Amino acid sequence: MGFGGVLPLAHRMIVEQQKWLDESQFTNLLGICQLLPGGNIINMSVAIGMQFQGVKGAISSILGLISAPTAIVIVLYQIYAHFEHILVVQHAIQGLAAAAAGLLFATGLKMLKPMFKSPLTYISIILTFIFMLVIKLPLLFTLLILLTLNLIALGVKKS
Repeated sequence: MGFGGVLPLAHRMIVEQQKWLDESQFTNLLGICQLLPGGNIINMSVAIGMQFQGVKGAISSILGLISAPTAIVIVLYQIYAHFEHILVVQHAIQGLAAAAAGLLFATGLKMLKPMFKSPLTYISIILTFIFMLVIKLPLLFTLLILLTLNLIALGVKKS
């Protein structure tokens, strides 16, 4: 059901429908999962499965998440490989990619909403753009710098 990633679908199911996590918990867990190797949503499914059912839940959640999509991707790729030279198919894929990017952008904005209560959020977003787009720092360095600055700011704030 997810094109270009299932983060928007996962957010809706986990936060809005099932209410397993609130907006803040989902955003915090996603932040942690983005630092780990592997796909964000796969890491999240393991963490959520582990939280509710332990190791059995983690294994079940990962198998449930990847089994059907893997089979579907294999079949769809075989079909696409056969018809990829057709212009209509190329335009359809480009349209799906644009829709997926828009869906991801909309979910990102929805997740930012609860974090806009703090000026630290605005500063972090601005610094992220500067570090990544202007200075062109690698992601790891950007994360380490922002983590350090945020920890310092939060330490000063508590003092």
